[in-house]
Amino acid sequence: MSKFPKNFLWGGATSSAQLEGGFDKGGRGKSQLDYVSYIPAEERIGVPGTLEVSEERFNYGVEHEGEVNFPYRRGIDFYNHYKEDIKLFAEMGFKTFRMSIAWTRLFPTGLEERPNPEGLQFYHNVYDELHKYGIEPLVTMIHYEVPIELTKRYNGWESPEVIDLFVKFTNVLIDEYKDKVKYWITFNEINMSLNSPYTGAGMFVTKSNKNPLSAIHQALHHQFIASAITVKYMHETAKQCLIGSMIARLECYPYTCKPADVAATLLEEQINFYFYDVMARGHYPKKILKYFKDYDISIDFVEGYEEILAENKVDFLAFSYYMTYVVSADEDKKENPGNLVKLLKNPYIERSEWGWAIDPEGLRTTLNKIYDRYRLPIFIVENGLGAKDTLVDGHVHDDYRIDYIKKHVEKIGEAIEDGVEVLGYTTWGCIDLVSASFGDTTKRYGFIYVDQDDEGKGTLERYKKDSFYWYKNVIETNGEELE
Repeated sequence: MSKFPKNFLWGGATSSAQLEGGFDKGGRGKSQLDYVSYIPAEERIGVPGTLEVSEERFNYGVEHEGEVNFPYRRGIDFYNHYKEDIKLFAEMGFKTFRMSIAWTRLFPTGLEERPNPEGLQFYHNVYDELHKYGIEPLVTMIHYEVPIELTKRYNGWESPEVIDLFVKFTNVLIDEYKDKVKYWITFNEINMSLNSPYTGAGMFVTKSNKNPLSAIHQALHHQFIASAITVKYMHETAKQCLIGSMIARLECYPYTCKPADVAATLLEEQINFYFYDVMARGHYPKKILKYFKDYDISIDFVEGYEEILAENKVDFLAFSYYMTYVVSADEDKKENPGNLVKLLKNPYIERSEWGWAIDPEGLRTTLNKIYDRYRLPIFIVENGLGAKDTLVDGHVHDDYRIDYIKKHVEKIGEAIEDGVEVLGYTTWGCIDLVSASFGDTTKRYGFIYVDQDDEGKGTLERYKKDSFYWYKNVIETNGEELE
């Protein structure tokens, strides 16, 4: 018998910014990601990636709008190809499709009193198409997209003003789609503001009156409150739905067995888990409050925040999993506190061509840790391998991707045997899309090849890779056949 339950939700994951396109169609406004420019390979040395945008770089993009390559504006044109793409997902046998809503498609600046009817209808059309094939939508309410007007006017999530604007948006989502969408996530990788506040919070820390860590955690506090208020409204008005929280989960190991390295690793774990603590347990852990004090992090707490958090906890936990990392207590080895992506390499783990640690065993470990700690159902909503695929005569032979996903699926099955309650698994970038690393399409994740290059040139024709047929069989056999 399969290790996976009969109702296991196999599928794939995307985001509107990286997939949708149609940025100038249907009344859509611009988000902060629409000002993230592509970085050519020869210019990437010393550049942190497209998602970490400085004020100077942002201003350059604004001033040279017609000359700059903005890949998030085009995605892969799902806006016009959604029927074709969903049909391909159905052919693979998807039970669920994770997608996100473009806030600016419903509220172009975020300030409007009423939503844009064309935007509302677009998502109705997408959900109807999914249900036509029996695919359950898994919807992320916000996947890194903040209306650019809110960045300019309020410095994004640093301002409490954005809470009510977001709740207005999420209330519309719930009212409009509660009968078509059962599974919801409030924020994508909410903890990634620690790594890129522009991406996660639509803010520039240089514009804040607070120190950088205080500004970031202030923005996160506002997101926690907005999420809790959204959970409250969901529980009150759509009892048939489930709503969860999501983090980027990076399992970490001590650099050595030296007690100081173990202690430093524990702190990293506590920082990573504190997002779950707030959203699933309903309070800030004392250790994190001490961490705030130790690093001079000051937050203006929203009035009544303790009650708001305590009374509105999520129904399930979701996370992305791509890699593990190593932590050292030595000052010359570690990065800034709270930075989620470490540079220390683990000599026992192979790496992708992008330098990401490939660690399937770490996925089983983290599933057990999360379930032991919270006892809530878990959804693995991102996992995949970015690689350079080659299209030859309409075919892509991506055995490397099959091998990567196979090993991770095996470990999910073992975790289920361990007793972990796993709702489903959606691979990241089930169709090639714009990569978040440098805004390119050279780094591909999908089971479906999209003919588009880094400059946006190509036919946009879709081709099935070898992994398409392999994943189709995995779903058909409910994880029994992985060869």
